[in-house]
Amino acid sequence: MHEALLYQKMPNGVIRCHTCQWNCRINPNHLGVCQVYQNINGSFFSLNYGRTSSVAVDPIEKKPLYHFYPGSQVFSLGSWGCNFHCTGCQNWEIACPDTYERLFSSRTLLPEQAVSMAREHHCQGIAFTYNEPTVWFEYTLDCARLSKNNGLYTVYVTNGYMTADALDTIGPYMDAFRVDIKGFKADTYKKLSKIQHWEKILATTERAKSQWGMHVEVVTNIIPTYNDDPEQLTGIARWIKTRLGELTPWHVTRFYPCRDMLDVPPTPVETLEKAVEIGQGEGLKYVYMGNVPGHKSETTCCPKCGQVLIRRHGYDTEICGLDNDHCRHCRSKLYIRLSSPTEGE
Repeated sequence: MHEALLYQKMPNGVIRCHTCQWNCRINPNHLGVCQVYQNINGSFFSLNYGRTSSVAVDPIEKKPLYHFYPGSQVFSLGSWGCNFHCTGCQNWEIACPDTYERLFSSRTLLPEQAVSMAREHHCQGIAFTYNEPTVWFEYTLDCARLSKNNGLYTVYVTNGYMTADALDTIGPYMDAFRVDIKGFKADTYKKLSKIQHWEKILATTERAKSQWGMHVEVVTNIIPTYNDDPEQLTGIARWIKTRLGELTPWHVTRFYPCRDMLDVPPTPVETLEKAVEIGQGEGLKYVYMGNVPGHKSETTCCPKCGQVLIRRHGYDTEICGLDNDHCRHCRSKLYIRLSSPTEGE
């Protein structure tokens, strides 16, 4: 166990957690919504510090991040627990563990070990992913700080439901914020994730970019009858364009049946193509389709001259038209973060 960082002691041994937007009020010897923070006799502890459910070397495109160090390898770490309870969660076995046996028997990987392994496997960064990293906050903070000191980039793959206190604490050490926007109305979030105040996710994402200069990419997993209506898709695209900028990538990904949503069919490709059209119609320059390998929307082209900049097929990536973050052909600045100059490739 590891003492939590962001909490408030209240009368009668009650704890108020300030890590995520639930702001759980937790009685002695009880757990928060995430099931991995516990009030133990009036003190507050993280139960999953350093406890890993998943460790892998991934292409950065798997997160997915398309405009952040394209073609690089990232050391991916996941733990246990989540502050969402999504009905169609693909990682539900680690996000919503029904027993602590797996948590406490899982491998412990200290921050120093994680950074050492990332370098040993020739990764250029570390990503906190697979489960919600906010509920692993103290570990991700220590690991991110050490990563930056060792020249590694850092990535949060998140649902965005963290507090401003948490964001501002880890902000100096986080380079990329890959956020899920699951819909654009309260009812959708209640049905899919059992949360309220979904608008706070938008505010957190905006703050990650404006206050801390994080690279932001947005993912919407499009689920038939839940969030595939033009009103919600238009709302998401318009928000991205207005609040994050027209060059912010939006990934519209294909849903596949999972967990408690086995009766929902996979997303038709035509629905994803319509989402791409909606995003482009709202002025977004980069809308990518996900979970449809080989689709033409995987390729990054210059929005000004149309030349191919990055060619992709699945996770295979070829940088073919960039000089640093400029188009090699028309010199437009594109705000694509690269691991190294690409002149002469």
